[in-house]
Amino acid sequence: NAEQMQQKLVKVIMGVNKIIEGNAPPEFKKDWVIGVDKGNVAFGSAINKWAVSFESMKKNNIKFSDVYETCKNGTHADLVAKSPLDEVLLGMVIRHLPNPVVAQKYRIPVLWKGDINSQEGKDMSTCSSTGATIGICFGIVYDEHAGEVAVVRLFSGEVKKGDMIYVASKKNYYKVQQVGVFMGPDRVQAERISAGNIGAVVGLKDVYIGETVSSKEVEPFEEIKHYSEPVVTKSIEAKESKNLAKLVEVLRGLSKEDPTLRVELNQETGEHLISGMGELHLEIIEYKIRNEKKVEIETSAPIVVYRENITGSSPIVEGKSPNRHNKFKVRVEPLDEKIVQAIIDGAIPEGRPKGKENVQKLVDLGMERDEAKGIWDIYKRNMFVDVTKGVQYLNEIQELALEAFEEAMDKGPLAKEKVNGVKVILEDVTLHEDNVHRGPAQVIPAVKRPIYAAMLVAGVTLLEPKQKVLIQCPQEYGGDVINMTNGRRGQLLNMEQEGETVTINTVLPVSEMFGFSNALRGVTQGRAIWYQEYYGYEKLPKELLNKIVSDVRKRKGDKPEPPTPQDFLD
Repeated sequence: NAEQMQQKLVKVIMGVNKIIEGNAPPEFKKDWVIGVDKGNVAFGSAINKWAVSFESMKKNNIKFSDVYETCKNGTHADLVAKSPLDEVLLGMVIRHLPNPVVAQKYRIPVLWKGDINSQEGKDMSTCSSTGATIGICFGIVYDEHAGEVAVVRLFSGEVKKGDMIYVASKKNYYKVQQVGVFMGPDRVQAERISAGNIGAVVGLKDVYIGETVSSKEVEPFEEIKHYSEPVVTKSIEAKESKNLAKLVEVLRGLSKEDPTLRVELNQETGEHLISGMGELHLEIIEYKIRNEKKVEIETSAPIVVYRENITGSSPIVEGKSPNRHNKFKVRVEPLDEKIVQAIIDGAIPEGRPKGKENVQKLVDLGMERDEAKGIWDIYKRNMFVDVTKGVQYLNEIQELALEAFEEAMDKGPLAKEKVNGVKVILEDVTLHEDNVHRGPAQVIPAVKRPIYAAMLVAGVTLLEPKQKVLIQCPQEYGGDVINMTNGRRGQLLNMEQEGETVTINTVLPVSEMFGFSNALRGVTQGRAIWYQEYYGYEKLPKELLNKIVSDVRKRKGDKPEPPTPQDFLD
């Protein structure tokens, strides 16, 4: 009834306030706490386009019982006429969101890691339109006429047509061809964008979400990180070959608009692969390509993205170049979970370290100092460490050795899936004195093959992606829902009942999520709502490993039986 619904909404508000009180800076807690009487809470229906807040209810003489009856009877038109969603929402934004001049004083020290007392830091903190131009791109919109349009939040300075703007990751300047603002979905041209505003900028080539743009070189903002990973892949191709170029351009644009979408070309088959957060995510992408971009496509059945990982450490394994003149001794061990987490969190950056950066951080995380100093590469949560002493010509083959390492991490030995959480240690190297005998054809297999052999000796397993699923349904269906999720290898986290509604939190493997919505609809007669979120990768149960490995290898055109260490040893 209306009273119960009101109590439920009050609980939601209390839950949000609990998060604010636990995380907000002390000086802002009082101002940031929400409440109906403060006017910074609205209830509404996006699909039916109405909303009510304290101000709109008072202004239009709307009682909560009226809202309840509207929802119960489905008579939404009356409420839309009295209290339209856009007016209520915009009113709240105007009244309660702080002005950029006020907000940037406390936001910039948190968002930007440069010197806050520098001229650039002062300009951004005061939202100065006369200072250096500094902003961040937080969105990409693809326009068929203008191409890529960067959506930029400007913290200082201004941008106008003809300005030369520095793009941090490209280390290059680009000329602004056009600026504008968005009026709903429409982009309207403007003379300039000034500090504190969000604008559209045309002309910044290959810009990405999270990119720092400025009028000169400045300390860039931290990269925007997405804690979810693509877990499902489909191959995609144009129905008509004449549309292939257009499809490639569309995929490129979509991957910029949506950073959680990955697009890659399978070099062996020549097909394009799209990877996303789940079956529904990829269905939405397909819908956009067909209906918004007007490209007819064909896609494969969804494929789960696994990761390869090792269960133990290996002894030293020696690899020889095809000409027998070069020898590489390597061993592998699992990369410490704390270090993997630091890489995920961005505390330890991926890539090839410059100088002694991050050595102390790694020592604090438990790594030996000599190993931390010898890191050559951190690649997709894997690490290559050099502990050799006094090897001649080693610096000349370093790039080739790292190319071999990265190839091995991109396609593991078990099922050619990406490798995760492996530390490769280079123990000793013998190299021919003549560089003619230590080229790519000699060095790459001599490094890659012993890495594979060492991983197989250590024990390779698969990690499978999982998703956390929250299901709400009438309590009489709770038992059937749990039975259904258990049949899909679900792991029940908790179950709560409030009135006639039960809330079930469970963790499910992505491989068991195909067809989930239909199954849930079946056991609840369509009376359940559910949400899902990325839950990370966990080891595949041993009893399923052989079958999954065999299936993945067959799909990739390899023999079903996985290789042995001897297959990579000379």
